Amino acid sequence: MNKINFGTDGWRAIISDDFTFDNVKMVAQSIADYVKYRKKFIQKKTSPYYKRKYKVVVGYDLRFLSEKYAEKIACVLAANGINVILTDRACPTPSVSYEIVDKGYLGGVMVTASHNPGEYNGIKYKEYYGGSAGKDATDHMESKFYKTTVKDMNIEEALKKGLVVYKDIAKDHIKAIQKFLNLKILKKANLNVLVDSMNGTGLRYIEQILKGSKNKVTTINSNRDPYFGKRSPEPNEYHLIPTSEYMKNKGYDVALATDGDGDRLGVLTGKGEILSGHKVMTLLLLHLFENKKKKGVVVQTICGTSLIDKIAAKYKLKTFETPVGFKYISDLFESEDVLIGGEETGGVAYKGWLPERDGILSGLLILEMIAYKKKSLVQILKDIDKEYGTYVYKRFDLKCSLEKKKKLIKMLKEKPFKTILGREVVETKTYDGFKFIFKDKTWVMLRPSGTEPKLRVYSEGRSEKEALDLLDFGKIFLKKV
Repeated sequence: MNKINFGTDGWRAIISDDFTFDNVKMVAQSIADYVKYRKKFIQKKTSPYYKRKYKVVVGYDLRFLSEKYAEKIACVLAANGINVILTDRACPTPSVSYEIVDKGYLGGVMVTASHNPGEYNGIKYKEYYGGSAGKDATDHMESKFYKTTVKDMNIEEALKKGLVVYKDIAKDHIKAIQKFLNLKILKKANLNVLVDSMNGTGLRYIEQILKGSKNKVTTINSNRDPYFGKRSPEPNEYHLIPTSEYMKNKGYDVALATDGDGDRLGVLTGKGEILSGHKVMTLLLLHLFENKKKKGVVVQTICGTSLIDKIAAKYKLKTFETPVGFKYISDLFESEDVLIGGEETGGVAYKGWLPERDGILSGLLILEMIAYKKKSLVQILKDIDKEYGTYVYKRFDLKCSLEKKKKLIKMLKEKPFKTILGREVVETKTYDGFKFIFKDKTWVMLRPSGTEPKLRVYSEGRSEKEALDLLDFGKIFLKKV
């Protein structure tokens, strides 16, 4: 059995291997211990937990047995005297985050493995502010593993005692999204939109929100399929190839894809071009600043794009860089006036919303941007390239063992690259993986995944060929490790 621990965003494991009911109950008990520990701060005026309700929200996605795992987590929490709001159906992760913030609860649990393949499931813990738990919280939870007695009760008893209450938590979340948008402009856009829910919890929410408007919305893959159509529910350049093929000759203006738990977004142009997460965040940043007239700090992870740095410099917007993992971005929402914070995988958060990713809102903001601009997405992207230059991002994942991860880290610490493909490395960042940056701000990065048994290669060049050459360099090096 592998040791249970929280990665960049919760615990994930293979179902029936490490993700068993016994292990789920143990993790649930550690969460209960953490929630009980936080309860004592509810009465302290100096605490961020002050006046929080002693309740926890529990949600779940559409993976195999997710509803049963969520029910068991709710029962363990209830057996510890914690009141639980348990969603009555599968819901997006941001619905859990919104419920916590809107109702003033102590925290929330989401049963999901996000974008991982179908054989995985997982558990995310969300703090009182709706964002992912920080290291202090996960360290507290991990310290209880294998050391605490699990309390449990059956669901009938928990319901009878009122410790667990069922609720459709997505309803309020969707209503709030509608208020955040300029629906008057959006509903007049007259767009032909394809939505690929990737068999995840994005379901038909975008279609429902735009019902009755001048837009035509077609949703595919909104049914429950724990195998996700034999692809991982990750809206990236590889897993959206079938979506691109589906679009051909059907006259769509744009396609939107949400991941397994509805917190990330993928975007395709009317031509079927799959945009990188960097391009998606670039579009959203420009929309918030230029069209919606919002200002604030811009946050990216270490594998963010130089294009956003260039845009931020032009508009004199302060920037921050974090390790990979949205919890680090969420933290900055607490201390800074963040306009937008995002990662290369399509997860983005916004000023005036939640300090957490929301793929449904992100998709609707992309449509709102097109409505404001009154241009096709293809033309908007051409305008950006013309003004700021072309930036091409690539990524490759290689399966590996823990031993291989350790070997890679040791090799690069002892002997980092000074030159790559004959080009001088002018800066090296090592606080989360190894990022090698060249004079023109193009770069290549090697990084062990924090949630999967993989090594990742990232690259950004000023052309497709340059980005692919850098990616190939990283792939060859990793295969030799």
